[in-house]
Amino acid sequence: MAMSRFVLVIAVAGCSQRATPPQIHNPVIDRDFADPAVLKARDGLYFAYASHALEPGYNRNIQVLSSSDLSHWKELPDALPTMPTWASHQQDTWAPHVIESGATYFMYYNTRSDASAGECLAVATSKSPAGPFVDSGAPLRCGDGYVNIDAMAFDDPQTGKRLLYWGSNHVPLMVQELAPDRVHFAAGSQPTQLVRPGGPRPYEKLFEAPWVIFREGYYYLFYSGDVCCEPNAHYAVMVARSRSATGPFETLADATGAPSSVVVEQNAEWLAPGHNAVLDDGAGNVWIVYAAIDRKQNVKAGNGFSRRPMLIERLTFERGWPRVQR
Repeated sequence: MAMSRFVLVIAVAGCSQRATPPQIHNPVIDRDFADPAVLKARDGLYFAYASHALEPGYNRNIQVLSSSDLSHWKELPDALPTMPTWASHQQDTWAPHVIESGATYFMYYNTRSDASAGECLAVATSKSPAGPFVDSGAPLRCGDGYVNIDAMAFDDPQTGKRLLYWGSNHVPLMVQELAPDRVHFAAGSQPTQLVRPGGPRPYEKLFEAPWVIFREGYYYLFYSGDVCCEPNAHYAVMVARSRSATGPFETLADATGAPSSVVVEQNAEWLAPGHNAVLDDGAGNVWIVYAAIDRKQNVKAGNGFSRRPMLIERLTFERGWPRVQR
């Protein structure tokens, strides 16, 4: 992903004149801002959320910034200032995703339980997209290792069902229906497997970080693999699609015969891009937001991992599949 400048065109009813475009330069957030998710709130402001910072000076459980133009970002207080009682001795909080429902904002994230060595899916609520968010009081699901991470909530526009996607490690990505209160799974529901790792193509050893959008009759499932952050980082964003929000999904490679299902991959400037969000700005532009390692500033941010700034690129769709517009 080369350093890029983007033009955001805002359509004005009855007028062909373009509004003054903001200038977006990558990285848009030049510090450790891993696992980013971006929400456009009802008032038009954008809110970017990220995992616990590994960089000194940004000691927040969940990072959050706001912007009016996707370019200039304002630092906000910790979105999750108090850890839940069931994880009161933990400090690692990962992969937040926020969705609005009525007057409430729901933040899905993961951390470890004090009673378990494995990761747990969790949910917290707030009346403001900026927080503070308060945990629901109990995890949604806990398990061994890194299976239960990277939650993404999605309301299916065709069925009205509230769905939660998640998954990592060497198991398939999952989806399960949420209850109307959004803090429990629907009674009687079971997780459904979506895309299975372990294939022969690049980046298929491990899958994580699912993100779903609905566009022109297809559900597009974006996901990442293999290794995001260690010294041997090898990471990229891939895509699959389906006519149903719960699958079955067909990968880009399987559908087209391409050598891989990659949408965003490393280049000379950026290493290990991934864990993305996809955002429609309401002005005719679709953006992919992700974190990557700057090869020229490969600074260790903590725990031996590299700092991962946040980047934004524009997505277009050609022959029914997304591609990055440079």
